[in-house]
Amino acid sequence: MEALATFYAMHPFWVWLSVAALFLAVEVGTGSGWLLWPAAASALVGVLSLILPTNLPVEIALFAILTIAATYLARRYLKPVLEGDAPDLNDPLLRLIGRDGEVLSTFEAGMGRVFVDGKEWQARLDGGPPLPGQRIQVVGVEGATLTVRAY
Repeated sequence: MEALATFYAMHPFWVWLSVAALFLAVEVGTGSGWLLWPAAASALVGVLSLILPTNLPVEIALFAILTIAATYLARRYLKPVLEGDAPDLNDPLLRLIGRDGEVLSTFEAGMGRVFVDGKEWQARLDGGPPLPGQRIQVVGVEGATLTVRAY
């Protein structure tokens, strides 16, 4: 333990850079996004320890402040930008949008049954009522109900 303390006293930059690398390695393994900001904060503290003469308590406090601030700012401002309005491509129901199908039964009060992608679905109408056997296209999904439009 004394060797680590001596190494830190001589080269705090490398210790903080190692901590940053450790955070990044765990982040790559988990892909959570939460450890990216502590990694950036520890790298920044390492650079500051190289430029400015500081001591360990100041560096730890600076690391904590930078980690909290970076995580908060990223979650507050960066997350909405990265998520965007695009639907989840892995959602099998959303992948039905744009698919063609066939009407199975007469629509009553705007609701009926359709056959899309090898399955029978409850459907809500968007437009004029189609006849049984007529081709439709899925224009939306709400729960297990498809919104369809006749050709």
